[in-house]
Amino acid sequence: MTKLRLAIVGAGPAGIYAADILLKAERKFDVSIDLFDHLPAPYGLVRYGVAPDHPRIKGIVNALRDVLDRGDIRIFGNVRFGEDITLDDLKNHYNAVIFATGAIRDADLDIPGIDAVGSYGAADFVSWYDGHPDFPREWPLDAQSVAVVGVGNVALDVARILAKHPEDLLPTEIPANVQAGLEASQVTDVHVFGRRGPAQVKFTPLELRELGELRDVDMIVHDEDFDYDEASKAAIASNKQVMVIDRVLQSWRQRPGVNDYAGADDDTPRASRRLHLHFWAKPVELKTEAGRVCAIVYERTQPDGEGGVEGTGELREIPVQQVYRAVGYFGSPLPGVPFDKKHGVIPNHEGQVLKKDSNERVPGVYATGWIKRGPVGLIGHTKSDAMETISHLINDQGSWWTPEDPSPEAIPALLEARGVRWTDLDGWHRLDEHEIALGAPHGRARIKVVDRDEMVDVSRAEG
Repeated sequence: MTKLRLAIVGAGPAGIYAADILLKAERKFDVSIDLFDHLPAPYGLVRYGVAPDHPRIKGIVNALRDVLDRGDIRIFGNVRFGEDITLDDLKNHYNAVIFATGAIRDADLDIPGIDAVGSYGAADFVSWYDGHPDFPREWPLDAQSVAVVGVGNVALDVARILAKHPEDLLPTEIPANVQAGLEASQVTDVHVFGRRGPAQVKFTPLELRELGELRDVDMIVHDEDFDYDEASKAAIASNKQVMVIDRVLQSWRQRPGVNDYAGADDDTPRASRRLHLHFWAKPVELKTEAGRVCAIVYERTQPDGEGGVEGTGELREIPVQQVYRAVGYFGSPLPGVPFDKKHGVIPNHEGQVLKKDSNERVPGVYATGWIKRGPVGLIGHTKSDAMETISHLINDQGSWWTPEDPSPEAIPALLEARGVRWTDLDGWHRLDEHEIALGAPHGRARIKVVDRDEMVDVSRAEG
């Protein structure tokens, strides 16, 4: 019987789902799969891209854990593609490779002042508060007023973490250094900006509801943003998700002092922190003082009658000392692999990788997840993505590579010879148990280990 030795680069949901789907598919060949990741721990953005106060993510982690714990997929963590192992190495030892490396960089926001001190990408901030080992341990939270540009789930995650009282994060798996950083935060006001209206936002109702449930945080919205055009009214009437979002926002409008906070009655209950939502607001400039952000300038927009927006020419300015752009993620190029710089993806046809500026296929090379289709859709979308890619992989048997040494022992020997301190599934179990044990005395789900060397030491039982 034909044997397929498959390498998957990326141990997040996209890579794990692809492995699971292939192993469960009807096929006329045996499969062995090795999963590589540059991080010592698996799960990708589920571990390092989702806010720690999202308990529902545990369900996704449990599903991914069940796949890995079957024992029919090998994991090689702490292995950097392009450095520790190359595409030529994979060709020597496998029949094919699937790249599932995701998208972790921030998309650009091209406005004056965006490179000033105090201007950050949301993805970097998310990596900090999620304890990503390749990011700084400290984050400057010395601003009182902060802007978040974007109205997707990541933007609301960032806004919520900035506005939330840090003691309310203690039951989560937030790392110790992040907890300390948030406790020292000076933030009192968070302003979220979206260039379209409330009926065109990208976040989910659940994300929005969570904002309104924050302790000692007032939600501020503005009546002028709710003068709906016909397209917005139609969206609310026809789309249940939009209808729920509108219902939540309308309920906030009824709260005392929500529209004119500064002019509210003296006896209006005041929270110590505020989260302001600004719709129909397109950022056009970050003003600076001595090289630092001091204000955000935005233009009021309005519907253009064709489903988009147009500027009104009216400019407004709000003093802020930090800005976080959450306008999307962007993929990163991989050594030796074609890359579309404009869209931040590996060029492909339904997961079959194509040569740069050509429709010609690259034999044996596939893609799935965000590096395949761009950073759109929720985690669940990666399953259908992976099914499409796997379908082509199965049918492309005639174009697989012919490896010189497909033996299972070859990769550990190669990594050992190169001095790579890789981690495996048993190592992840050790790290997982270690983090849970760190959190137990404090009544916490876990305390993440942030330092890469410490993660590897625990995983390899060398610490």
